[in-house]
Amino acid sequence: MEPPGQSRIPTRNRRRTLDWGLVLLSQGIAATIDDGADGAGWALWVPTEEYPAALEAIRLYQTENRHWRWRQPGAWRGFRFDWKVSLWALLLVAVHLANRSWRPEFRLLGRMDNAAVRLGQWWRIFTAMLLHVDAAHLASNVVFGVIFLGLAMGRFGSGVGLLASYLAGAAGNVAGLLFYPAPHFGVGASGMVMGGLGLLAAQSIPRLRYAFLGRKQALQGLMAAVMLLVLFGLSPETDVLAHCAGFGAGLLLGTLWLHAPRRWQTGKTDTAAALLFAGLLVATGWRACR
Repeated sequence: MEPPGQSRIPTRNRRRTLDWGLVLLSQGIAATIDDGADGAGWALWVPTEEYPAALEAIRLYQTENRHWRWRQPGAWRGFRFDWKVSLWALLLVAVHLANRSWRPEFRLLGRMDNAAVRLGQWWRIFTAMLLHVDAAHLASNVVFGVIFLGLAMGRFGSGVGLLASYLAGAAGNVAGLLFYPAPHFGVGASGMVMGGLGLLAAQSIPRLRYAFLGRKQALQGLMAAVMLLVLFGLSPETDVLAHCAGFGAGLLLGTLWLHAPRRWQTGKTDTAAALLFAGLLVATGWRACR
């Protein structure tokens, strides 16, 4: 039954009723919620003399938020951490121990050496990421690598996350090859670790297409990743160029993967990426040992 002096605005469901009720309240228009118990459906009742103003306020609200799809389910929800990253950490520890006791010459054969790479020893771009100067250097990369890579692997898949981080670390070494004069030497997985951080930052990129709230949260996510890069990757005694290039490459690879067709993002693709990562490790390590 229609209340005297009131006009009805149909709203269809509870969520829209509450949203529009808040819009009208912000404009000083008193609205009464009708839960549709009489079978007529959800609605708002407003004073008849304010009915045109109420419709205009709702129209402006809908126009402003026409492209706001923030309430659609996100691609990922919840906290995901891939504990298979511990295998990567164990690999680094094993290589370091072998380098100290069994094959000490591997550091010379596998480290990043600009002059040697320019002469054709391309595998150093990859093998340098398995080597470390000392236990402290190794521990630092393992600790932060387990965190960043574990989260990246949990979000992108074990194989895709690990391979993309590995390629990002290689991109950091390539950047050093292009910009540092020879001779230049380098070892460490920090470029790969920063690549994993770049992958995590890439998750914020798709949110930029949403309205104000989405863009705000996207920028917050990107700024948080940049702050972590500054905190852990820009120490004067480290290879700043490799860290920044690894982060940028990880950000680019993550963004490309998030915009790839859904039919590519399958378990088979993740398995293929894991096999490719293992193949690169074996091929480059074997070539360096020769």
